[in-house]
Amino acid sequence: MVIGRVMARVVVRYHEITLKKRNRVQFAARLARNIRRACGDLGLGPMRDVHGRLAAELEDESRWPEVRERLARVFGIANFSLARRAEIAVTDHPEAVLARLSTAVVAELDGRSFASFRVLTRRADKRFSIPSPEVSARLGAAIREKSGARVDLDHGELTLMVEILPGEVMHSWERVPGPGGLPVGSSGRLVALLSGGIDSPVAAARMMQRGCEVVFVHFHSVPYVDRTSQEKARELVRLLTRWQLDARLVLVPFAAVQKAIVTHVRPAPRVVLYRRMMMRIATEIARRLGAEGLVTGDSLAQVASQTLRNLAVIEDAAGMLVLRPLVGMDKIEVTGEAERLGTYEISIERDQDCCSLFTPRHPTTGARVTTIRAIEAGLDVDGLVAAAVESAVVERYRFPSRGVQPEHEDAAKVLGLRSAGDAGRVAGDS
Repeated sequence: MVIGRVMARVVVRYHEITLKKRNRVQFAARLARNIRRACGDLGLGPMRDVHGRLAAELEDESRWPEVRERLARVFGIANFSLARRAEIAVTDHPEAVLARLSTAVVAELDGRSFASFRVLTRRADKRFSIPSPEVSARLGAAIREKSGARVDLDHGELTLMVEILPGEVMHSWERVPGPGGLPVGSSGRLVALLSGGIDSPVAAARMMQRGCEVVFVHFHSVPYVDRTSQEKARELVRLLTRWQLDARLVLVPFAAVQKAIVTHVRPAPRVVLYRRMMMRIATEIARRLGAEGLVTGDSLAQVASQTLRNLAVIEDAAGMLVLRPLVGMDKIEVTGEAERLGTYEISIERDQDCCSLFTPRHPTTGARVTTIRAIEAGLDVDGLVAAAVESAVVERYRFPSRGVQPEHEDAAKVLGLRSAGDAGRVAGDS
């Protein structure tokens, strides 16, 4: 082995996937596909399993900052590194390997400034006869001699990580935290009701982190309000697609539904009725797209429609599983999550959403399902749901291709409607 054969390699470590036992291979394969899709245009080679971690050669090390940024958004990754890899031949003596590793490490100190450091060694291949503490101590002595920095095993300013594996040794200077969770696409498909506020994008992202592919549904009230809520929804989906890599946004006109409710229903229960109709429409879209549940940004008692009683009455109309990942979080916690995701600044932009239209001054906080069902008996519920679904617009977002610009899809085909004439209007007509 010679130093010239040291190669740059991206090493990805996962944590939760290891708990899947017999299904670990499938989860790891899904993660590898997602990584390849996120970074394939940056010269990252094929991902392969290397002793319980995923690794790929990086052709152009100058692309590492871009690779680093993208991997930090791939769910399923516990942490990752840019490592230097060198092969160990059967005939290589451990002392010779350690000497060459020390030479390579010291050479990489040029240009680095640090007051303290530490060395962490993991010897997965016990056939390598030099124990981990001794490897760390000897490499540390070489670093101290070169740099003059002190050793700090608890809070070293610079950390060298060494992994001795069967047939190779890897070392790296940085271990970047990933977002954790499970790879998107490993836990099924959900439909998220995307309002444009702070909560719903965070709720959707939390389900992505649990391995779900999320389809977004946004309700708007054009022509009674302007199109700002649709543009905000598009911006949120563009951003969240960087975490999911592929997403659909279904834009649903809701003004006709609201107008029908306002015409026939007194003010107080209208918000509950709006939400029940949204649940029905989202359920129909979810079934057509093969989704197994709905996601909302509800947080208990945050607004009038989110009291315990109202939530139960609203869910009564769903007809499928409803997940509320933020239900026990307060606004400060949710805002912190939104800032971490990058959705907060978009969410606080002013817009005219459907919730601002025909909203009563004093909405009911204690709806009863029997009362609400009796009111709905005077509405053409099925007809309103069908009309809303048939008027929907579908957009597709992909990352990194197309710069996350939407592709307009044939809604009739995507949603299985009767004909292209029933749906598939261009976004400008929505």
